[in-house]
Amino acid sequence: MDKPLTIDYLQEYIKKTDYNPDMKQHYFYKLIEEVGELSEVIRKNKRLNDNENQTIKGTIEEELYDVLYYVAALANVYEINLEECFKLKEELNKEKWNKK
Repeated sequence: MDKPLTIDYLQEYIKKTDYNPDMKQHYFYKLIEEVGELSEVIRKNKRLNDNENQTIKGTIEEELYDVLYYVAALANVYEINLEECFKLKEELNKEKWNKK
């Protein structure tokens, strides 16, 4: 990976490899599926560092990536810039929670 990993870069990368606006519902269902899988590996506390084969398969790390992937894919098909959303939402949270 040549560029630093930013949310914009992640969205660009996923858009180049997996972008189909007609499949919004599919991306959403995949997100829900991955959240379920994340829940299962969290319950079992399966971690990459605990895995003898040092493989990401079946770990919390893998499922977190999958959730992140489908969040970015959904943002892409709805033409939403997640970095901009982050900034806007953080401003609301700062006001709501009296953060500086």
